[in-house]
Amino acid sequence: MMKTLLFRSFTGICLGALVMVLTCFGVIAFGEVTALDSEIFVKNAIGCLCCGWFFSTATIIFENEKWSLLSQTILHFLTVSILYFLLSFFVGWIPFSLKGLAIGIGIFIPFYMIIWIIFYLYFRHQVKILNDGLDKREN
Repeated sequence: MMKTLLFRSFTGICLGALVMVLTCFGVIAFGEVTALDSEIFVKNAIGCLCCGWFFSTATIIFENEKWSLLSQTILHFLTVSILYFLLSFFVGWIPFSLKGLAIGIGIFIPFYMIIWIIFYLYFRHQVKILNDGLDKREN
């Protein structure tokens, strides 16, 4: 379990760093920014690293086989959404207002649903492949 948590932590932090670097490239290449403010850069970098970390490590919730998929999904959704919105307000990705929260939720939920469905279909396909392989071994 600890190995899994460390691996997911490392992976999530690396993905967060990748998102930050690509965002910086995009801001510099397509924006009218010639230099980045160091305070804003550091705040956003820490935000991306933290976001990558908690999104990747929170998936460990799905490994508890005692809970139903619905319970796992609800707990995962609540965990990542609370952490994401707290982080987003702190970093300044979402304005700290009712309107900002409403827009943030309106964007977050569809993205969460799309990503959840993609992973669900992927793992369902993997289960089918494994079951087909077991059926072939038994014959």
